Amino acid sequence: MKPRSPAATAPAPARPSSILIVDDHPMIRSGLTNLIGRCSDLSVAGEAGSPSEALQALSRGLPDLLLADMTMPGRSGFEFIKDVLALHPELPILILSMHDEGLYAERVLRAGARGYIMKDAGGERLIDAIRQVLSGQVYVSPAMSSRFLDNLSGRRPRGSSSPIEVLSDREFEVLQLLGQGKTTRDIAEQLHLSPKTVDVHRAHIRTKLKLRNSVALVRYAVRWVESQGAPDA
Repeated sequence: MKPRSPAATAPAPARPSSILIVDDHPMIRSGLTNLIGRCSDLSVAGEAGSPSEALQALSRGLPDLLLADMTMPGRSGFEFIKDVLALHPELPILILSMHDEGLYAERVLRAGARGYIMKDAGGERLIDAIRQVLSGQVYVSPAMSSRFLDNLSGRRPRGSSSPIEVLSDREFEVLQLLGQGKTTRDIAEQLHLSPKTVDVHRAHIRTKLKLRNSVALVRYAVRWVESQGAPDA
């Protein structure tokens, strides 16, 4: 009987999929690192506390997946997604956020991310979402998946929409920043727009939300941001 070659005895173990964690809260990053570290098929490639730190980390080497918060200082979540994909178009991005998926998930997917999961979903579901995105699929919660299918089939439930949903992604960003107390000039600098362009967006928001004037717009924006529990950027 011919002896078995040592090289043929067992296949080489698969390399764990690497993940870059981006969140401005150190305790969140630590918890995610511990959670992912318990999975033999996953590993943490590094951590970043801001979009700029994340872009620097990506310039040094690409992970298999980017796991990022939606609200961080210095850059809007939508702009961060677009910035990353402009430089690394094949990098899968999974957004982990505290914000209502009904308002954010579809916008995040339109921006190019491959999934959206809320922070209260739990660790087991997060790991499932990571693996699903790594496998090339898109992840949203079962509730959001049903909603997308209802929208496609024209069977959107009555009373399920928010007035905010009529806003474009850019108008949505401007409303958020207004609610955080930002001035037109602040918003222009943060979104890399001219003040005149921001004023145009403000006018469109007022029209779409049927608000009488700029004072009513700011009040609406503040109340909405407070209702979302959104931290200042």
